[in-house]
Amino acid sequence: MSELLRCENLTKDYGGFRALNGINLSLESGKIVGLLGPNGSGKTTMIKILNGLLTPTAGKIYINGHEPGVETKKIVAYLPDNIYLGTWMSVKQIVDLFADFYADFRPDLAYDMLGRLGISAEVKLKTLSKGNKEKVCLILVMARNALLYVLDEPIAGVDPATRDYVISTIINNYNPQASVLISTHLISDIEQVLDEVIFINNGNIVLQKTVDEIREENGKSVDELFREVFRW
Repeated sequence: MSELLRCENLTKDYGGFRALNGINLSLESGKIVGLLGPNGSGKTTMIKILNGLLTPTAGKIYINGHEPGVETKKIVAYLPDNIYLGTWMSVKQIVDLFADFYADFRPDLAYDMLGRLGISAEVKLKTLSKGNKEKVCLILVMARNALLYVLDEPIAGVDPATRDYVISTIINNYNPQASVLISTHLISDIEQVLDEVIFINNGNIVLQKTVDEIREENGKSVDELFREVFRW
């Protein structure tokens, strides 16, 4: 497996507050990785830098050998932690927008997933329930043939049925040569799909191991170890 993501001394300050403290890490392709930490630990800051939405104070981040920019937007599919689409748009207008914007977007796959949910292409986003809005956003991301899928808190604030849908959609639709980076603090719900985990706290990487290593070396589930490390 080849290296897909690398951080070198990645640091981010907000005034006098240090959100990321010289992070060094490497992720290989072909894995589902959990970026796990309590709220305020630095997860979203790291993801926003990865997606070019924030500039680091110091250090570098590389995606497939490129710093965040035009080239990385072609290969990174990003799901932010809030609904960012224009709710006045119809589902078809949004699908068309993604098809125009991303060369790797697969409209046929998007419509297939929407059809299975009974969501019409003609319906406006604002008329959908919160759960269905979340599902549409996820479908748009997973319908790309990306190299890296970055999902920021995809199961936070949704009902259990939507949570199950999110997890199954991730498993069944991502490019197997790609990697998926899932940021969450809801460990027990997502643990079943993870190959590797990164624990982050106060802007520092506390642990990076495969799920198998945690079970073999620590004799615990990821959720149990997380609760122990973070005293949850």
